[in-house]
Amino acid sequence: MRIKSIRNLSQVTHALETISASKVRKAIQSVHATQPYAEKAWELLTHLGKQPAHDNLHPLLVETKVANKALVIVVCSDRGLAGSYDVNIIRETLAFEAQLDQPIYYLTIGKKGREMLRRRGKYILAEFSDIPISPRFSDLSSIGYLVVEQYLEKEVDRVFMIYTKFVSKAEQRIVIDKILPLTIPDTAEKSITSSKTAEAVYIYEPDETALLDEIIPKFVSLQIYQAILSASASEQTARMIAMMNATENADSLAVSLQMEMNKMRQQSITSELLDIAGGAEALRAH
Repeated sequence: MRIKSIRNLSQVTHALETISASKVRKAIQSVHATQPYAEKAWELLTHLGKQPAHDNLHPLLVETKVANKALVIVVCSDRGLAGSYDVNIIRETLAFEAQLDQPIYYLTIGKKGREMLRRRGKYILAEFSDIPISPRFSDLSSIGYLVVEQYLEKEVDRVFMIYTKFVSKAEQRIVIDKILPLTIPDTAEKSITSSKTAEAVYIYEPDETALLDEIIPKFVSLQIYQAILSASASEQTARMIAMMNATENADSLAVSLQMEMNKMRQQSITSELLDIAGGAEALRAH
């Protein structure tokens, strides 16, 4: 009976592995689909921020120390069966908190992260859950608007995002990105911005300030959106691997139990044959 239950469980985990593999492909396609737009948005933002006529930096590019609080966005999953995926993220989050020299507000994405941080008594400013596997930008833009609002109203000084970045099916890394204040590096440090673009001077309509007011908040939202897409691909990969390991363990346990049962049955048959042979020998002796 136990062997049958384990084999039934193996079939369930194998089915979940197949479903997760399909979701991984879908999530990876979503990540790749947004990259060209993100690169062009960053190219334009970098050029605007480096214009020589730009005297006053945009508020989202300036670091302040008014509130002395940080906002940390933590991206976890909504459901389990993904191995140590969520536990590793929360462990990294708590280690990062210990390094910061200021109080932290948390914005959680995913039920698992919210529950684990709440159990530890952390202050959760907002939480978002039930995110689709391949969400649209409009589904998540409210997160970016909330983050920008908190920063512009000087409720927080810095915004960080902790998530699992999808590199490949064999590698997913937990990363900590600083979302705000947005730092525009030198042109040489950003491979997607060509030297020709950096040296050119353009006339923008409307002016640069109006464009920055429009582009920077959207770029912040785009950063968060891409991070969530990458985390979704990592989550599904972690779940696929966890279910694959569970299937292999269940199959191995079923084989082991089957061998044990066969051995016990063989011992029972051997014992019965010895009893029969002993009884027959006793009858012949009489």
